[in-house]
Amino acid sequence: MRALPKLGLATALALFLVDQLVKWIVTGPLGIDYLGAVREILPIFDLRFVQNVGVSLGLLRAESEVGRWALVAMTGAIAVAVLVWMWREKSRADQVALGLVLGGAIGNILDRVRFGYVVDFADLHFGEWRPFLVFNVADAAITIGVLILLVRALLMRDKPGKPVENR
Repeated sequence: MRALPKLGLATALALFLVDQLVKWIVTGPLGIDYLGAVREILPIFDLRFVQNVGVSLGLLRAESEVGRWALVAMTGAIAVAVLVWMWREKSRADQVALGLVLGGAIGNILDRVRFGYVVDFADLHFGEWRPFLVFNVADAAITIGVLILLVRALLMRDKPGKPVENR
């Protein structure tokens, strides 16, 4: 039996807790909890309340209850697949990356279950140009985790005879 992927699970838990705490701070104490609510933090960064009923890049919008629960099921299945991958993964760096993806996915799933949408609030912009849609901590973690996995898969191939644990 394989050992628990402690580092990956700890990363997922920490990310989930940070994501939920930041969402609570933004929508609670800061009061950015209704459509149109905006607070400028820096000239290039605002906190802006958005109810995201879709997934990445606004795709697969779930406008109905059936759509909402279908997205919960789909993202839940992806989270389970990531957990299984994490359990089998020997590389600690990949376990951390998978932990970022898993923690972010669970944070967004909880939002969708609780509210029917994902709470997004981070708005990076340069004048009117916005390189990203409004996002949250979970979205950023998922993106960073996937990028780490891609870079490691494409650029850091194992050398023959080198143990996997040393990656």
